[in-house]
Formats: sequence, C-alpha cells, structure tokens
Amino acid sequence: MVDRLSGYRQSLVGGAIVGVGLLIAQPVFAQESVAVRAHVAKGTVPVEDPNAATWNDVPVSEFPLSPQVHWPTRILEVTAQTVKVRALHDGQQVAVLLEYADPSEDPDDAAALEFMVGEKKAHFAHGQPMAQVQGGPVNIWFWKNKDAKVLDMNAQGFGTLKVQDKQDTKGKGVYQNGTWKVVFSRALSTGDAEHDTQIKPGEYINIAFAIWDGKKLESGDLKEKGSQKAVSSWWYFRADPPPDYSSYVYAALAIGVAVGVQFVII
Repeated sequence: MVDRLSGYRQSLVGGAIVGVGLLIAQPVFAQESVAVRAHVAKGTVPVEDPNAATWNDVPVSEFPLSPQVHWPTRILEVTAQTVKVRALHDGQQVAVLLEYADPSEDPDDAAALEFMVGEKKAHFAHGQPMAQVQGGPVNIWFWKNKDAKVLDMNAQGFGTLKVQDKQDTKGKGVYQNGTWKVVFSRALSTGDAEHDTQIKPGEYINIAFAIWDGKKLESGDLKEKGSQKAVSSWWYFRADPPPDYSSYVYAALAIGVAVGVQFVII
C-alpha cells in the first residue's frame, strides 16, 4: 500500500513538473528568423544616439540588400550589400538602429525605413502596384546626412512620395571607420493611423530598408540617388510585449495543487 502511494505521489509530482514546463514554455514563431525584435529597454531608449553603449547588448538581425530593379532609372550594383538592424522600446518610444558599410562619408548618403500602413498589402517599392500586390500606402522614415534629421513621409507608388505635415520621427547618423550607424525613433503609436504605421507590442508588422551611397562620381552625378538605391524585401518587425509573469503564477498554483492532493491522499 505504501509503495502504491509512493508511486502515485511520484506520478503527481512528475505531472506537475511537466505542467510547469508547458506553462513556462513560450510559443516559437517562424517569423523570428526573419524579423527585427524591438526588445524592452532596461533603461532609457537611446533615441538619438547611435553609439550608445546600450546598443551593444541588443541582438542584431542582418538582411541582404540588392539594387532596386522595379522602377526606372535602375543601377546594376550598389555599395551596401547588407544592413544590420537592432531595435529597442520602452512602451512609449521605439528606436531602430541601422548599421552598414560605406567606404566614404558623403553629404548625400541616406537611409530609410519603410512600413506598411493599414490592412492593404503594399509592395516594398514605395507601395507601387505590382502583379498580385494591391499597392497599399507606406510610411517612410528617411534620413540624409547633409540634412542631419529624419523626415516622416508617405507614398503609394513611385512619384507619390510626400513629406507629412506633422513630423513625428527623430534620428541621427554617425560615420566611423567605414561604417554608418543611423538611429530612427518615434512614439509606438501616434494616433494618425491613416498616415503612420502603429506599432503594437506583441504584433508583427512589415518593414523594409533602403540605403543610398551619395558619393559624387567624376561625371558629377551621384553614385546612388532617387530610385537608384539598395533595397531589401519586406521583413517582419515586432516590439516585444512587457514581461508576463502569469505563467510562473500558474506554475506555482499547479505545484501547490499537486502537493495538496498528495497530503489529502496520504
């Protein structure tokens, strides 16, 4: 009888431990392998400091870039081949850091983030209508070295790019040792869902990147300008939700119930 009770007690404890594991385990999303995660900042979000020490502790995602070939005028080669991306938020503000190689610092060097706006699917090429893509609006955060600021813009196809009347974005670029670091920042939510992408912690949204090498050629033309740029496809962006400790509470309850049942049986 004692052996049976002991075995039953062990099975209950084992079941409780398995339950704890299931409760603590978090779902794994396929998007995470192709996503930028905005981690919850432990302190102040460095909204205008690309060299802040805080960025060193943020995991990096790297995305390939290629020449824009969806709209004239095109180029066959681009300077930036990849872009490294980090992101942080504090529940109010979000900051996204781009890092990419560029052999020289030039006044017309530029970079941009692009987001879909609303539910209508958009092509990453300024929301240009394409085969099987409706051509929804996009929200673009654009930085240029000589302007030393970030512009909040909208487009719904090439030739429709427009600067917003109300500017919500901030940013700064720093060049060092052949590398640009550019930080973009904005409030997670602006209340202007018609023009601004709204970032809700825990939800995936689409993001794309664009880089321009503004080096001046011997002809006097810029190496990359306008539609002549390095671009990415759409990827995913997700601001992490605040820590949820409810699983630990449920785990503690499960263990408590299991222990209580044992005492009752004994």
